[in-house]
Order: sequence, then C-alpha cells, then structure tokens
Amino acid sequence: MRNVVITGGSRGIGAAAVELFAARGDRVYFLYEKNHEAAKGVSERTGAVPICCDVADGQAVKEAFAQIGNVDVLVCNAGVMHFGLMSMMEEAAWDRIFAVNVKGIYHCVNAAMPSFLKKQRGSVITVSSMWGQVGASCEAAYSATKGAVIALTKALAKELGPSGVRVNCVAPGVILTDMCSGVAPEILAEMAEEAPLGRNGTAMDVAKAMLYLSDAEFVTGHVLSVNGGFVMET
Repeated sequence: MRNVVITGGSRGIGAAAVELFAARGDRVYFLYEKNHEAAKGVSERTGAVPICCDVADGQAVKEAFAQIGNVDVLVCNAGVMHFGLMSMMEEAAWDRIFAVNVKGIYHCVNAAMPSFLKKQRGSVITVSSMWGQVGASCEAAYSATKGAVIALTKALAKELGPSGVRVNCVAPGVILTDMCSGVAPEILAEMAEEAPLGRNGTAMDVAKAMLYLSDAEFVTGHVLSVNGGFVMET
C-alpha cells in the first residue's frame, strides 16, 4: 500500500484524485486550506485523511508532512487563479498566486524529500495547465505560474532522477470544475467545439492521468496534456 499525499484535495480535480487513488487501495492524505465541510465530505466518502494546511506557508507544510511521515506519491494540485488585465492586478494578488501555485510545490517537494531519499524512490506529479503551455489573455499571472510549473517539473526530473524519484506533470485544458463557474455557458460550449474530442474535460479525466503517471515507472520529466486536443504541443 502506497502513502499518497494530494494537495488541494477537497474540491475539483484534487477531490477526484483522492477518490481514485483511495479506490485503488492507496492510503491517501489530502491537504486543503479553507473548505472544512467539503474536506469532511471527501474524507467520509473515501476514507482519506484531511489535513488543513495552506501550501504557501512553509512551516504549516512541514508540520503537515510530519503528521504523515512516509510518502510514496506526492500530487501537487493546490492552485489558485486570477482573471483580469495584468495592469489592473494588485501586487498582493500577483504574489499570492505565485506563493500557492509555484512556491507551494517547493514547500511540499522539500517536505517529502527525506522520505523519498531514504527509500531512493518516489513519484511527484505537478499540475500545470494548457495556459502554461501557450498563455492566455487576461490570465497572465496564472499562465506565468503554470509555465513555471512545467520548467520546475523538468528541472526536478533531472535533479532527482539519480535518486530514483520521478517527476511528471499534467497540463489540463478546460475542466468543468469550480474554476469554470464564472465562465458563461456559451463560452464553455465554444471551447468544447474547438477541441478535437468535442467536449470539455472532467475532474476524473485529470485524476486518471495522475494515476497513470504515478504508476509509469520509466516516465519522468513528461508533461501530459489532458485537454481533448485543444492544445497540441510538438
């Protein structure tokens, strides 16, 4: 039985990942920041252990991982977004999105590192976005963080590979979660039409990609696009 840690596990893609890994028989711990009721529901449905923790807080992350102990798989899913013109974005909002989306990975990977190095084995899965691959208007900060996640994934794959630790990334497209709640239905329909597969994605579509990467023993430094063909990278 593997010990799996999933950040941002109370809602959306994170909750789907908790469900899938737990159903597979893994012992799952998930970090969440604020939504206690949602976290309680996920825990009751799956048997996973919830831990309230802001991944942008390095000390809180250390304390959370001290509770967990051994880590076999780390899924760095916690993320926030901001929509609007960069010229209208407050500096505090810019700093917060980088603190969660990028520095949160730094905190969590470093907290899991002693366990990985002791066993000379481990799997890290980060979460980028198709906007991290090609950029999105009015999502400059979000796109920048998700591009950074891709670069960080590839760098860590090279750095940690000799220690037996694999580092891979999923890059979702339009996924029908709470993050899309403010998008007009007609816009979502147009984006679905642009995808070769003719639909937008679900949280479980991404969770299945995460599970695959956790098992793929000879795959590292890879960015797996889960976007229905909306963006095709060469």
